[in-house]
Amino acid sequence: MIIRDLHSDDFKDALRLYRILTRDPVPVSDDPADFDAVLDHNRTRIVGVEHQDQIIAMITLHVLPNMTSGGRPYALIENVVCDPEHRGQGIGRAVLQAGIDRARDAGCYKIMLMTGEARGVRGFYESVGFSGHEKHGLILRF
Repeated sequence: MIIRDLHSDDFKDALRLYRILTRDPVPVSDDPADFDAVLDHNRTRIVGVEHQDQIIAMITLHVLPNMTSGGRPYALIENVVCDPEHRGQGIGRAVLQAGIDRARDAGCYKIMLMTGEARGVRGFYESVGFSGHEKHGLILRF
């Protein structure tokens, strides 16, 4: 198992995982240029777990500039997904921890993530150290 930042050549594996992650009616872009746009975004990376030449888990980590907390950046983690065939083996925890480590190394003072209640994974995030009691996430969709 190798944990590494993804690159353009990982598009097909990433697309497969994005399709596992999303539920209708949320569309997934099948355009490699959209994947490259995420990879090329300043201070954004997709961290994945490679196993037998296939990406089986990934997260997206955004490191964002900030004026509070002494100007230290904060991080946002999105699109956390592990292939269902590999769940329960610590792989999701490992890729999430890799994102946490990268955010800490970037000088972030906090990491935020949101998850839906219907997914039933809040306990997973809390077991890694995230708290759902400090703030509440709100969404405005267009």
